[in-house]
Amino acid sequence: MRSCKNLLVSGGAGFIGVNFIRLLLSPGHAFSGRIINLDALTYAGNLMSLEDIAARHAGRRYFFELGDIGNFEQLLSIFTCYEIDTVVHFAAESHVDRSIAGPEAFIRTNVLGTFRLLEAARQYWGSKQEGVLFHHISTDEVYGSLGETGYFTEKSPYDPRSPYSASKASSDHLVMAYHHTYGLPVTLSNCSNNYGPYQFPEKLIPLMILRMLSGKALPVYGDGKNIRDWLYVEDHASALWAIITGGRTGEKYNIGGENEWDNISLLHSLIALVSGKTGIDAAAIEATITFVKDRPGHDRRYAIDCSKLKGELPWKQSVDFETGLAKTVDWYLAHPQWIAQIQREKYQQWLKKNYDAR
Repeated sequence: MRSCKNLLVSGGAGFIGVNFIRLLLSPGHAFSGRIINLDALTYAGNLMSLEDIAARHAGRRYFFELGDIGNFEQLLSIFTCYEIDTVVHFAAESHVDRSIAGPEAFIRTNVLGTFRLLEAARQYWGSKQEGVLFHHISTDEVYGSLGETGYFTEKSPYDPRSPYSASKASSDHLVMAYHHTYGLPVTLSNCSNNYGPYQFPEKLIPLMILRMLSGKALPVYGDGKNIRDWLYVEDHASALWAIITGGRTGEKYNIGGENEWDNISLLHSLIALVSGKTGIDAAAIEATITFVKDRPGHDRRYAIDCSKLKGELPWKQSVDFETGLAKTVDWYLAHPQWIAQIQREKYQQWLKKNYDAR
């Protein structure tokens, strides 16, 4: 089993990074080292999500560094200052719609940023093979689109269909190339759609919850039959810890929820949940469903085979979808201040451009 003392989390103020940090610093967790959270605090980064963590651990086990993974000098300084032995690389532009509207930011962050982070690790660690690890978090979208049957495995060929997935595919290849060329100790994971607390509401589930609460139309792409495999974010975080501590160097692991839903069926379930918890009439919410023009290159179906992960490491999903969805709705209903803080003018402009104007 690997151990890590000084763990650099890139993009730790984003949705999955926040949940990962919260897991590792939760009472009784096996991790006993320090976390250095490096985040540029772009639109989706939110330190409010870690206020309680900072209050308890800042200056001892939790440190925040404001910065961009594209800044090589700052990266090398952080590695040196904190004696980093483990990198968990979340930092990425991650929304397909935004990649269609402006692909350059995705190339800059996801490709060039990953390259500079790899270079910083390589230069600081040198030829070390033991006691260091670079773990890269990626997506199932690099594999392209499935038909009605079959699953993505670790051996599935890459076939990205959007600027976002192409940029993530590029970063995956860079990470593995650094392992094979320079001997950099790496592991890599490709996950399915995450959901849960602290998710920025440009993604389907929180977007729909908040639009239901405000009485706005619920935009559904195409015919609503696109299928995704949904993974509760806390289960993703625990899988990452299992890979970081026990995964084989140079290997990739698919992380899935084994939980396929088409978008329109998911939306109907979400409406029933929100209605039951708020008293808002379900029929009135249903009447706001609006089918909008499909986005370009919209993959039809994703589904993950995570048998390799389950077979090699002590991990399995702990939350079924009914429970996870209910917990997610409860979290958004209980955190109006967090919601108000992220619903800024630029977010409202983006919603109007991408959904309200369709």
